[in-house]
Amino acid sequence: MADKGGHPGAPGRAPEAGTCDTVRNVALVGHSGAGKTTLVEALLAATGTLQRAGKVEDGTTVSDFDEVEVRQQRSVNLALAPLVHGDVKVNLIDTPGYADFVGDLRAGLRAADAALFVISAVDGIDGLTRMLWEECAAVQMPRAVVITKIDQQRGDYDDVVMTCQDVFGEGVSPLYFPAGGEDGLKGLIGLLSQRCLDYSTGRRTECDPDPEYLEQIAEQRASLIEGIIQESEDETLMDRYLSGEDIDVKALIEDLETAVARGSFYPVLATSVPHGDHPGPVVGMLELLEIITQAFPSPLEHGIPPVTAISGGPPKEISCDPEGPLVAEVVKTTSDPYVGRISLVRVFSGTLRPDTTVHVSGHGMQERGHEDHDVDERVGALTSPLGKTQRTVSSCTAGDICAVAKLSRAETGDTLSDPGAPLVMAPWSMPDPLLPVAIRARSKADDDKLSQALGRLVAEDPTLRLENNAETRQLVLWCMGEAHADVLIDRLKTRYGVEVDRVDLRVPLRETFGGKAKGLGRHVKQSGGHGQYGICHIDVEPLPSGEGFEFVDKIVGGVVPRQFIPSVEKGVRQQMERGVSAGYPLVDIRVTLHDGKAHSVDSSDMAFQAAGALALKDAAGQVPILLLEPVDEVAVLIADDYVGPIMSDLTSRRGRVLGSQAVPGGRTMIKAEVPQLEIVRYAIDLRSMSQGTGTFSRSFLRYEPLPTHLADKVAAESRDD
Repeated sequence: MADKGGHPGAPGRAPEAGTCDTVRNVALVGHSGAGKTTLVEALLAATGTLQRAGKVEDGTTVSDFDEVEVRQQRSVNLALAPLVHGDVKVNLIDTPGYADFVGDLRAGLRAADAALFVISAVDGIDGLTRMLWEECAAVQMPRAVVITKIDQQRGDYDDVVMTCQDVFGEGVSPLYFPAGGEDGLKGLIGLLSQRCLDYSTGRRTECDPDPEYLEQIAEQRASLIEGIIQESEDETLMDRYLSGEDIDVKALIEDLETAVARGSFYPVLATSVPHGDHPGPVVGMLELLEIITQAFPSPLEHGIPPVTAISGGPPKEISCDPEGPLVAEVVKTTSDPYVGRISLVRVFSGTLRPDTTVHVSGHGMQERGHEDHDVDERVGALTSPLGKTQRTVSSCTAGDICAVAKLSRAETGDTLSDPGAPLVMAPWSMPDPLLPVAIRARSKADDDKLSQALGRLVAEDPTLRLENNAETRQLVLWCMGEAHADVLIDRLKTRYGVEVDRVDLRVPLRETFGGKAKGLGRHVKQSGGHGQYGICHIDVEPLPSGEGFEFVDKIVGGVVPRQFIPSVEKGVRQQMERGVSAGYPLVDIRVTLHDGKAHSVDSSDMAFQAAGALALKDAAGQVPILLLEPVDEVAVLIADDYVGPIMSDLTSRRGRVLGSQAVPGGRTMIKAEVPQLEIVRYAIDLRSMSQGTGTFSRSFLRYEPLPTHLADKVAAESRDD
């Protein structure tokens, strides 16, 4: 990713990690538009990493450097932005805030040791942010909340804090609150220090708070201190506090930092960055950096995902040790037109060095189109990315993150380890892509390049599943949503020079007989010389759903020679694959061969194959042919508030609701049987109906007859094709 300029800053030498305890890996998560990318810019500028911060609207930010991101003015990729504060190296991991790109978001959480939830004072909390908080809680990941845009007129800091406490639960407590001045936002008031941090001059200065804030300080400070004391390991502290003793602020800060690091206390901070029509001071960066560097855990304090030998067996004991066995994970793969494949790697154990051989292992993603693979590869240059700029580093030690060039087989989610003792890390949880998008190459030249380009996209994106459906003869991209599909198609064009068109998705239907019928197949041709002769009589009857195909031989007297009876069956099977009405495969029938004629010279295998096919088509013309549609079992996980509308919607899709059950966290699991034709775009519709909080899974159940009015429409469309 060559530096093409354009950013207002001037990135210098890459920051080097000292020891494991001087590294912090922090993922910024939150809904789209909350201000994550702008916050990263402000932190980079505050630490001198950049001369001045870029702007999203100008396309000059460090983490939104992809052409799609610049055009759409939103993050669609995970991006790394390292900085140094004090003697601590901080790897900021900027993640997308839109649900379609949750794959990169979860990759960022995997690489991080703590999460910074970015909430807009204007927009509040969305459904995706709630779900991510629950995911972090399940693995006890340390978290903090930073509220942005506190200077904007529609922003309500106090209201958002109350919402965070209501949604995220106990342990959420503000450390500061905004202080206003004559010209708007002046700075922050620290609840523990009881000092006003004035940013109005462009630099932070301390002063006494205005008297109007004293009552608010006293009230919120008492609540904060009680919350910290509840998390303290000093059991006498609460009694001393309740008895009126003045607790030392230094001791409170130490207890606060310990509670944050172990993931039981979640401080709330406030920030403001000049944006658009909101000029003013940059507020809250130093306070945020203090929490990140002093309270968030180092890699030494955060657990390592399970690691096993590639052959299986019990988990290995692995610790964050630069001298230990190499265990690293590819959290993001990208392809650069100039450099080739670049892998963003989190090193959990050992030290990664350039020009050494590592074992690349990928397992557990077969259903997504990623075959299990184990191969040794030579590491190229190691770099520390800052946007599209790659800055060379000499090594990457345990706990740190770097980019690796020239790993041609490495895919997102792969494990890098010592070739002498190869290991594999347990894969992280990844949602299933449930939006199918059928595509077709625009030209022969595009078709020649399409396969290789799609292979690269699949290697980069574990939320993408590629299906080449032999039955419908369509190439299908299974995506997370419409925006995900648009980005993939855009990348095919801009990055790989391949143009594709979206086409209507064909659902694989089936045909079956609607009753018993008799069929005559007569294939007799004589045009001089050796002819073709084969005649057969068959009976056809439908079988119960799912029974498949049965062929019965009732030939007596040798009217059809033994060697040609399999030929009749083969011809019938071939015609079943082609269909007899709308061009869909024929299923669930029994065919009985009971009579026929042969010629001593002109009969042949091919003649009786043709006769068998003609007999089936003849029988099909005598009875109704039913179209069958696939029906899926669907499980929808939804917030309780949306149960009624979701059930009504499923019913309107010709679905049968089987029942529901309560799930912890105020949610309900609804199970239903729904035809595939009705849920082609359900991934988009459910997100819209549930404000982004609903998820679902689907699995094939059976085939059922398609209603007559729909069957007639499908048959007519097939004839037009």
